[in-house]
Amino acid sequence: MSQAAESDLVERLLDGEHRALARVITKIESRASGYRDIISDIHSHTGHASVVGVTGSPGAGKSTLVDKLAKFYRDRGETVGVIAVDPSSPYTGGAVLGDRIRMASNVGDMDVFFRSMSARGQLGGLSTATSDAVKALDAFGKDRIIIETVGAGQNEVDVVKTADTVVVLVQPGSGDDVQMLKAGILEIGDVFVVNKADMAGASRTVAELEEMIHLRDDPRANLDTGHHGHDAFDDDHGHGAEADTGGSDEAADADSEPPSWKPQVVETVATQGEGIETLVETLDDHYTYLTDSGELDEKARQRAAEEIRQLLRSDVGELLEQELDAQGGVDDFAASVVEKETDPYAVTEEVLEPLRDCLGDHDD
Repeated sequence: MSQAAESDLVERLLDGEHRALARVITKIESRASGYRDIISDIHSHTGHASVVGVTGSPGAGKSTLVDKLAKFYRDRGETVGVIAVDPSSPYTGGAVLGDRIRMASNVGDMDVFFRSMSARGQLGGLSTATSDAVKALDAFGKDRIIIETVGAGQNEVDVVKTADTVVVLVQPGSGDDVQMLKAGILEIGDVFVVNKADMAGASRTVAELEEMIHLRDDPRANLDTGHHGHDAFDDDHGHGAEADTGGSDEAADADSEPPSWKPQVVETVATQGEGIETLVETLDDHYTYLTDSGELDEKARQRAAEEIRQLLRSDVGELLEQELDAQGGVDDFAASVVEKETDPYAVTEEVLEPLRDCLGDHDD
């Protein structure tokens, strides 16, 4: 695609043409020639949408919940973009589930843009193209962007790099899921949703989650599972702005402390739309906290820094592969290592030497 054609595509995307948005995301996902220039052109138009990541084990009801979330936002007059990160096909690298018919409540609504993307071999994780697709949806003008991950392991932590708010779904009575949370996913959740809350064991799962959150923030605390801590944002809904402690010096000291967020537990029955309003209120409260505390800007800086590092690793990796080929290929080096003619560290130094020489000349 010529530079003029790329510029035209960008202009059409910024003008709100859905076909242009779809084409840009296709170029992003396939890493087609010129996609980087497109991302550079739309970058200054991003930063307006709120991004929610939804993760959790398979079968927890993520797709249904995302569908109901999108409908709720649309009923409020907001536009929505949904990116569903699916397992990769071992043959094509594409999304096995494709553009699934799972947004039943939003069929025919042009203001809900749905796209499945491949996890590119990182089962449970985001593809490297997802953050760029979020930028495209943001520049297009979507108010809300929802990322739904595969949910098949601890690689869900990748969602933190792209989402402002992370929602973790847990099924009632799913002891294995709760144990999995202890292994790391608990650390990334801003909101925990016990979906299918009409099932037996829901109240116990809620209690276990609240206990884990309480102990995470204060390992010395007793097992008071209903207590959300002194720094929880708490209002009539059990979430939101920090509660007024009512008086005296302790209240003044609390007011002087920076705002903080205690992860909230929300019960839903997504198939019936129950609990969706409370969930949306909690998500709104978390976004308000991020804005008021300055953490939203800090998250943006962290994402930019990580993106720069990732791009550098990727590009430098390609340069080193080219250098390996120029020096005979990795197979020849590997054979020499096996024959004890050299060792991996010496090979690494040999391959890196030209790069070190170039970088060493930057002061000249």
